[in-house]
Amino acid sequence: MPELVLPTTDVHTSFLEAVKEWQAEGRGVAGDNSMLARDIEIFGPRWSDPSVFDTYVRRTIADGMEESPRPVGFVPSTVLWYVTDHTFLGRLSIRHRMTRRLLDWGGIIGYDVRPSARRRGHATAMLRASLPVAHELGHDPVLLTCDEDNVASRKVIEACGGVFEDQRAEKLRYWIATSGT
Repeated sequence: MPELVLPTTDVHTSFLEAVKEWQAEGRGVAGDNSMLARDIEIFGPRWSDPSVFDTYVRRTIADGMEESPRPVGFVPSTVLWYVTDHTFLGRLSIRHRMTRRLLDWGGIIGYDVRPSARRRGHATAMLRASLPVAHELGHDPVLLTCDEDNVASRKVIEACGGVFEDQRAEKLRYWIATSGT
């Protein structure tokens, strides 16, 4: 049964396969300002080396600590991976606080499901499982955003209780209560 876990080296091989899938659909290129793109830029060419991957895993876990270094404009984030056995299915980030950019563009929770694992309910399960964690981090409610043309993500957010607030540029903005989850 898939579950959210802290990043782990146990899924090294399937993580590399997932990154290739994301790159094949255009992720991690110039203009992609996501955490995934940042990780691909910094570690991508060297991830196949187990010691580099171990460093990446430790750094990703440490990103949840206030004192950890991060790029300007990025906030501490708890990153969780969605795995089953030794198979990496996706990743989810819970940002610890809001910035102006996150308020308009990114939200508190962001998630990615690897392309080969989509359309199986994983995104909904990941988001639903993350709500108690977000609540423990002091968020209630949480803001999630998605592109206006991303019907799948919109359905995931709404299935988890998302209430539409407004649209800012191409981003739809939803709030989800975390209390009672």
